[in-house]
Amino acid sequence: MKIVRFKTEDKIRYGILAEESIQIIEGVPFYGVRPVNEYIKLERAKLLAPVLPSKIVALGLNYLSHQKEFNLSQPQVPLIFIKPSTSVIGPGDSIVYPPSSHRVDYEAELAVVIKSITRRVSVDTALNYVLGYTCLNDVTARDQQKDDGQWTRAKGYDTFCPIGPHIETELDPGNVLVESYLNGQQKQKINTRDLIFPVPQIISFISNVMTLLPGDVIATGTPSGIGPMKPGDTIEIRITGIGTLINQVVSQA
Repeated sequence: MKIVRFKTEDKIRYGILAEESIQIIEGVPFYGVRPVNEYIKLERAKLLAPVLPSKIVALGLNYLSHQKEFNLSQPQVPLIFIKPSTSVIGPGDSIVYPPSSHRVDYEAELAVVIKSITRRVSVDTALNYVLGYTCLNDVTARDQQKDDGQWTRAKGYDTFCPIGPHIETELDPGNVLVESYLNGQQKQKINTRDLIFPVPQIISFISNVMTLLPGDVIATGTPSGIGPMKPGDTIEIRITGIGTLINQVVSQA
C-alpha cells in the first residue's frame, strides 16, 4: 500500500495511491488506515511530504563504504543525530542552497516512518511499530559539518530533508536497492543488506534513548558516493519498491 499526503485546493489529506487516482483515508494513517469511498485524480493533487514528523532521527556512518569514504572507524553503537522538523520538504519542492555554505551534498537514504508511540522496544518487536518506508535525502552542508565538529547546523537548514514521494507499507527494509542520481547520472548505489546496524536494531536502539512518536522518521544512513550539488541541479533518490523522490536545488533569494 502506498500512502500519500496531498493537497487539493485548501484541503490537506491522506490517501492511498492507486495508479492515476488517490483513495481518501479518514483522518491520519497512524492508528489504522480507514479508506472511504472517495477518490481524487492524481493530476488534481499536489503531493506533499508524506509525514510531518516531530523529529527526524538520522544515522551516520551506517555503511562500511561511507566510513571508508571519510576514513573513519566503525561506530560501536549506532551514531545518531537529529534533523529538525522544519527541514522537511516534499517531492518537487526546492532545496535552498544557503549562502553561508560553499558545499552542499546529497545523501540517499531509506527512511522508516513510525506508526505508534515507540519506547524501549526490543529488536524482535521493533518492526511492529513501523507504518512503512520512504525515500529521504539527508542534505548536508559538508563544509560546515567539518568546521563545526558536530552536525546540527550542517544538517538542519530549512529544506535540508526532502522526504517522499509516499510511504510504502509492504517492504522488506533489509533488502532494497538505494540509489541517487544527480542530473540523471548515478552517484550512489547500495543494498540495505549492507547496513551495519539493520532497521530493527536501529529502532530498538533509538527507542531506548528517546520516545518515538507517530509520524517520526528514522533515516538509516547513506552509502559512499556522496557529493556536491549546485543551484540548477536536479537530485533524485530512488529506492526499489518505493519509487523516486525528485527535488531541484535553487539559490536563496
